[in-house]
Amino acid sequence: MHIRVGDTVKVIAGNDRDVSGKVLKLDREAGKLVVEGVNRVFKHMRRSQRNPQGGRLSKEMPIQISNVLLVCPACNQATRTGVRFTSDGGKERVCKKCNANAGTLAPPRTKAKPAAKS
Repeated sequence: MHIRVGDTVKVIAGNDRDVSGKVLKLDREAGKLVVEGVNRVFKHMRRSQRNPQGGRLSKEMPIQISNVLLVCPACNQATRTGVRFTSDGGKERVCKKCNANAGTLAPPRTKAKPAAKS
């Protein structure tokens, strides 16, 4: 899974197709994410001390990760991503269209210190 919170994604399936937005929340176990302004529903709230006015509140609901594509920051197009290993041993996301770096996945590896002989 190569999508993180804060990434810009484009919805490719569902009622909100072709809408771009920022990832607000990510649930890796369920395979869902919440995108800003996508899959909005009304939640009917009764009056209470927390919500004195009550009424219909609009909120975003999760959608499947398979229904979105990452928007590449370099070419500004929705694209699939791949993984590339850097020379220092780190991992980075790669845009499949322009082959540009789309963020790091793992930090560079540090060499382990040799064990002390006793």
